[in-house]
Amino acid sequence: MKYILLIFTLLFSACSVKNYEHTQTKIITIKSPKIKFSDAGYLRNSQKIMELELFMAGKCIEKITVNHLICTSEGCMSKSGFNKDYLNSAYPDDTMENMLLSHAIYGGKNLTKTDGGFEQHIKDELVDIVYKVDSHSVQFRDTKNSIIFKIKDTDE
Repeated sequence: MKYILLIFTLLFSACSVKNYEHTQTKIITIKSPKIKFSDAGYLRNSQKIMELELFMAGKCIEKITVNHLICTSEGCMSKSGFNKDYLNSAYPDDTMENMLLSHAIYGGKNLTKTDGGFEQHIKDELVDIVYKVDSHSVQFRDTKNSIIFKIKDTDE
């Protein structure tokens, strides 16, 4: 019994320790079916995990952790489950992860290079997305589904 307790303690304590390599303060705007937010937040990441911490009036109101699953205050779910509940089920599974990393979405479909970044325009029967990334910001807008996701530097 002692060994089982020790193993569980080690397993769960290892999962709770997070050493982030980068922490950045950002201005974050999210308008989706489940989140309406516009204020300061922290974007933290390491090679294996990312975390978006949303603050309002100095208090953390939501934490979104992304690795092989996406975890929120409501629990952990698959990336497709997160899209279905928080964004749109038509989006590829890696959409949130790519936005947090400032990477192309939809496998780079319709990507146009710009000074300091890129743009993507993706339109079909399910989405109408304009996605812009530069060295200071990420802007995602899906007018068909009324979803906005923006991250920008605080010093801009």
